[in-house]
Amino acid sequence: MFNKIISQKELNYINLLPRPIVFVPMAVDLLHHGHIRLLDKASKYGTVIVGLMTDRGLESYKRTPFLNYQERKEIISSIKTVDHVIPLNGLVYLEVADILKCNYFVHGTDWKKGPQSLTRKKLIIAVKEWGGKVIEIPYTKNISSTKIRNFFFKNIK
Repeated sequence: MFNKIISQKELNYINLLPRPIVFVPMAVDLLHHGHIRLLDKASKYGTVIVGLMTDRGLESYKRTPFLNYQERKEIISSIKTVDHVIPLNGLVYLEVADILKCNYFVHGTDWKKGPQSLTRKKLIIAVKEWGGKVIEIPYTKNISSTKIRNFFFKNIK
């Protein structure tokens, strides 16, 4: 199971990080201030591990990313509030959270509707089983990677 969801090497490294562990899944197709705010708030709870959607993972529920995984990982890794980045191959939040037994699972409130809503419901129940907590950060209004992307494509034509 570890090989498909998270490598043993990644898990060994994460197990050396100080607790509490804060898991934050993100796509970050185009980084904006909403992402930074979420990460800043998440860092108040402990060691931040970002689960960054791979290109295939992002395509499984959204679209092909503007920036590829390695480019997005380089950007996210350079943010001072991020302690470690691992790949996420789709909406496998529950599986990763279960493996990590994270103390906190942080997500923006945008997942209450849409393709992530079922995952959200299952995760809230599961995280309680090991004494963890789901923290939902209010979604930053009027900004998203999709809005930025649409703006650029609309104005390029």
